[in-house]
Amino acid sequence: MAIVTPGKRPGVRIQSSRVFAKKFSRGKRSTYAGLMLTSLVDMFTIIVIFLLQNYSATGEILFMSKDIRLPDAVHGAELERAPVIAVSPDAITFEGKQIALTVDMKADALAIPELDDSLRDERRKWDESHTRDAQHPFKGLVHVQADKKIPFRIIKRVMISCNNAGYGNINFAAMAKGVSTKPTTAENTPH
Repeated sequence: MAIVTPGKRPGVRIQSSRVFAKKFSRGKRSTYAGLMLTSLVDMFTIIVIFLLQNYSATGEILFMSKDIRLPDAVHGAELERAPVIAVSPDAITFEGKQIALTVDMKADALAIPELDDSLRDERRKWDESHTRDAQHPFKGLVHVQADKKIPFRIIKRVMISCNNAGYGNINFAAMAKGVSTKPTTAENTPH
């Protein structure tokens, strides 16, 4: 016989009664919780499909800014990971950090010192992280994402700063002709 706590015990007929069973239940609740497995499986299926559709095997390389309108290109190549310089009508940014204002660009100077310093820091970080990796030499690759209305004198200063810092392989981001959402790089030869 099992050990039970002392107290009144209702009979079988009273336990099944709707009226009297509440008196003897003593506020105990059932520990069984039924899961709706069909809904759970449906929810996880939707999440998996959503994640698979948003997955990019090549990775997100360029973050499109709303104030930069890229030029169109007929011929282009797939992007590969490299530092990104964005030139908008308002500012010049390097990897999302503002370097200089576009309106402050003077015609007499050749390079942009702040951009030159940022590129040299990026090169130093790359050299430190790839000291033992002889299979992947430094390519000097940089992507320039410039608005199509930016004057060439500003683009020229960006290019000179890139070349001074050792980034001679400059690619310009452009929109593939007829496709408005896929950025490519206009093929450019290293200097």
